[in-house]
Amino acid sequence: MSHAPALLVIAHGSRDPRHAATVHALVARARTLRPGLRVETAFLDFNTPSVGQALSSLYLSGVREVVALPLLLTRAFHAKSDIPAALAESTARLPGLSVRVADVLGPSPLLLSALDRRLAEAGLTPADRATTAVVLASAGSTDPEAIAAIAETAREWRHTGWCAVRPAFASAALPRTEDAVRALRAEGFARVAVAPYVIAPGRLPDRIAAGAEAAGADVLADVLGAAPELASLLLRRYDASAAAAPARLPALSA
Repeated sequence: MSHAPALLVIAHGSRDPRHAATVHALVARARTLRPGLRVETAFLDFNTPSVGQALSSLYLSGVREVVALPLLLTRAFHAKSDIPAALAESTARLPGLSVRVADVLGPSPLLLSALDRRLAEAGLTPADRATTAVVLASAGSTDPEAIAAIAETAREWRHTGWCAVRPAFASAALPRTEDAVRALRAEGFARVAVAPYVIAPGRLPDRIAAGAEAAGADVLADVLGAAPELASLLLRRYDASAAAAPARLPALSA
């Protein structure tokens, strides 16, 4: 594995210290699954190292091939704009550095498995599926592609046996978590669970939890965090990108 491209996991970043701690725990778990693979972490905002700092450090240590993996569940603004811009700046500055961009994490059956894991940890059993309605609560986005992806994930998850799965959003889109919980109650579902479809704690996940409590949800799952399914998914996205023919970063419009 010594000649394999390094993996740079690019997280959003947050003022909330729980965010970076969770990201580092997830990346550490991925490292243990793939001994010998160089795995580093960078952040778009609030935390260090930045993408440029992380790539400079890799470059100075002799790395010339990198797979950049957006630690994002959907292809929204960060995946389409911020990350390509940060990578383009570094590749222009570091001669001979080749960076491939892996796909975002969603959609994936592994994410559904991680959601199931968190609900099980919150007390639901497989027998509860048929009588439990679930709110799939995401951070939210103004990007129609991201909103559609969340809705599709809810549909896919519903097919695994839950009696209902509805998407909700902590910001930028509707419905809010509390409104989705109340709507399911009004439809007659006796047990309503909220499953945060977010990777790390922070302001928006706290808003999801507050909405679940305000509406009287019966179960609130934890964020996805360093779930083993997520660690496996990081490596799956890395492998798919590392195996592909090298591609140039898309040109950015002025």
